[in-house]
Amino acid sequence: MDIFSKIEMMKIHADLLAENLMGIEKEGLRVARKGGISQAAHPKIFGCALTHPHITTDFSESLIELVTPPKRSADAALSFLHDTQHYLYQHLPKDQIFWPASMPCVIRGETYIPIAEYGSSNQGLMKTVYRRGLANRYGSVMQAIAGVHFNYSFAPDFLDKYRQLLSPNKAFNTFSNEIYMSLTRNVVRFGWLIPYLFGASPAVCKSFLKGYHQHSLVEFNASTLYEPYATSLRMGDIGYQNLAEDEAGVKANYNSLGHYVNSMQAGMQTICPEYERFQTNSGENYQQLNSNILQIENEYYASVRPKPKPDAGHTPLESLLAHGIDYIELRSLDVNPLLPLGIDASQVYFLEAFLLFCLLENSPLISTKEQFDIDNNDQLVAHEGRRPGLKLRHKSAPITLKNWGNSLAQKISACGGLLSLKHQQSVSKITKAFTTPERTPAAMVLEQMQAAELGFFDYTKSLAKQHQQRFLAEKINQKHFAYLDNQAKISCQAQREIEDSDKVSFDVFLANYFKR
Repeated sequence: MDIFSKIEMMKIHADLLAENLMGIEKEGLRVARKGGISQAAHPKIFGCALTHPHITTDFSESLIELVTPPKRSADAALSFLHDTQHYLYQHLPKDQIFWPASMPCVIRGETYIPIAEYGSSNQGLMKTVYRRGLANRYGSVMQAIAGVHFNYSFAPDFLDKYRQLLSPNKAFNTFSNEIYMSLTRNVVRFGWLIPYLFGASPAVCKSFLKGYHQHSLVEFNASTLYEPYATSLRMGDIGYQNLAEDEAGVKANYNSLGHYVNSMQAGMQTICPEYERFQTNSGENYQQLNSNILQIENEYYASVRPKPKPDAGHTPLESLLAHGIDYIELRSLDVNPLLPLGIDASQVYFLEAFLLFCLLENSPLISTKEQFDIDNNDQLVAHEGRRPGLKLRHKSAPITLKNWGNSLAQKISACGGLLSLKHQQSVSKITKAFTTPERTPAAMVLEQMQAAELGFFDYTKSLAKQHQQRFLAEKINQKHFAYLDNQAKISCQAQREIEDSDKVSFDVFLANYFKR
């Protein structure tokens, strides 16, 4: 059954899509006003990063992550993100700014990127040691890159109606896992269009690539490197990557939930001789959690992840096997420096339609040959996506990005029609960039940099100031601010309780964790 037939048959259940849930996680660096990543600790006013549900840190003490709870609409998710970012601006120390781009600001070396601290508990120390391992293995600079993660789940009632259409004799939980993995394969298969349409990192500070002996970037000005047709250098071979894991034979396998879990476990259970030189058994001086190819499953960078419901008693992989997939995490989104929040409603509408398309479109298993083409497509789009006539590969044959994109746009638009007119209009507006690449965020960023004769740092800093001034001029949502004040207190009390509850040494805690 083709996708248009499925859309027609699911129209009578379209109202159930209003029960879908979405959440947004946005990262951003705290930057000193004079330039460089802030060396100051995570501000106490924001509470404790280990346990705060909405304001936490990622790799670095200076890399803030703003997290919304699951919401039923783009407006609700973006409203929560907006008010939380407003709170951040109101309480950010005066000598700091919130960096509005994915690629970091001026970097003065590895030691100037402070690794996140989470208190004295075993749980907190594990998070810090994991980050030390990332720094040792890949360098801290790459870990300072920021992104936007989009979390999404389909209403169980909608999935059940879809089950009745496709596999009425199959148990719901089995069908749900299979269809989410099918969706995930299509995100991998067609995922190149995300950096093409939303990539906003065509340029970087020269300091970011200090020490790189080989790269394809050229000089924009004395302080900046770029690629003329790039869309998302963040997603290219100078950004997030798993080259070490790929070379060691670890590759995420999305052909079923079991295949995915097994592929992650393979990396987590295989010693990497290169990593054995880092300390793994020296108390608080641990330099990594273990010497395996992957310390934990999160180390494998993926543009999309199937995620379980949080379960304090189990690892994520255990939870996936025990309870199944709860939602999908899309991780390939750049922070758009042109937007005050780094993302806007039209983009969220598009992403909803895209994920519905990935759910409804037929999704064959990914062969080794197709995975090779997928990886090449991703790198080509990241570095050369706006090059006229660029060709990708689909079904083992060459196809221009423009033609493939326009073909996908028709299907995504039809899926948008199941959601709402706003969704369909957003798809139509955004996908015009397949024909006119100058409409992409990456092209607009470069155009503005060239017009202003500013390098990456000065241009992005000017946007940071504009966004900050805009937020500080707005009326405060007193209810939300009071809520976050209370969450800060609750989070620190929760962290103290975790610290007080520790009964074993970190060595024993870690051994028990990996025994599971």
